[in-house]
Amino acid sequence: MSDELKHYLRRMSEIRRTGSAVKETSFYGTLETLFNEVGKTLKPKVRCVINLKTSGAGIPDGGFFTPNQFQKQLSEIIKGQLPERGALEIKGTSDDVLKIARSEQVAKYLRVSPKSLKQA
Repeated sequence: MSDELKHYLRRMSEIRRTGSAVKETSFYGTLETLFNEVGKTLKPKVRCVINLKTSGAGIPDGGFFTPNQFQKQLSEIIKGQLPERGALEIKGTSDDVLKIARSEQVAKYLRVSPKSLKQA
């Protein structure tokens, strides 16, 4: 098991053991850290950004961006960019993944994805 995954699981356990965690949002930071550590190893690199604004399909919990989507001198996303590598929707472990995948929420994200915009 990778060090990044061990750290993620340890932090998830620590957060949960407080007894004060909220089903989804309490774990966002830890998940973002894991995705960014893994994203550094990809080509092109991928950066996870949590809590995106709506882009016409609702508000995803996060998105995966590539370096070309950031301003060169700043770490800010170029205005109006959709997450090139996909949106992130975080759910609890007891939620039905297949039901979520078939949901209208996911269908909206797919309709407004960067690939669908390029094909239009």
